Amino acid sequence: MGNQTDLRKRKEDYPKRYAIIVAGGSGSRMGGGMPKQFRSLCGRPVLWWSMKAFHDEDPTTQIILVLPEDFITLWEDFYSALPLEARIEYRVTSGGSSRTESVKKGLALVDTDNSLVAIHDGARPMVSPKMIYLGWDTAAWYGAGVPVVPVVDSLRRIEKDHVSHPVNREDFRIVQTPQVFYTPVIKEAYLKAGDKVFTDDATVAENNGQFISLFEGDPSNMKITNPKDLAIAEVLMSGKIEG
Repeated sequence: MGNQTDLRKRKEDYPKRYAIIVAGGSGSRMGGGMPKQFRSLCGRPVLWWSMKAFHDEDPTTQIILVLPEDFITLWEDFYSALPLEARIEYRVTSGGSSRTESVKKGLALVDTDNSLVAIHDGARPMVSPKMIYLGWDTAAWYGAGVPVVPVVDSLRRIEKDHVSHPVNREDFRIVQTPQVFYTPVIKEAYLKAGDKVFTDDATVAENNGQFISLFEGDPSNMKITNPKDLAIAEVLMSGKIEG
């Protein structure tokens, strides 16, 4: 690719879609030795909620989980304990030493190029089917779609000697996942990235010359990083599972 991709199609024109849910972290900030993606949220593992959102938006979406190698068996134990009606088909691979390596391993399981792929953080269980739909549609039109939300707090830029300056928050957006791509766009970008480490997939694609189109995210699509976040998510999602 190496340049702006303007595909001008609808999401429905791509019969195959993949969701790579990256959950390769150890969750050290959560404490207790259990990775955050396996903690219980309203009676289900945190990771399961992202799977459910993609499945609810389109049951034909192929879900790929990227998990810490030492915890794959534990996840499979959790999964086998779910009620039959809660089980969602998936494939799994072990994560790498960095997020970049983990995404590459997930992309290796995407076996169709004429498709769309969403890359999602497994620690964001409150992603909605509506937001996922917007991601598919944006990537179908422009090759790459990234959800963002406005900054609501005031910002200051820190410079040397403890000097700081206010900046216009309207010039900034908070980036979320899922970040969605035309499959050849993101595969080529990661191939050319080599050993460079990136903090998100949009930056990888942009580094390869791809235009990044933004779409509306959701403030409730929070990332769980500590026990307080999990408690907030529990309140916001209470009543999601009945019985």
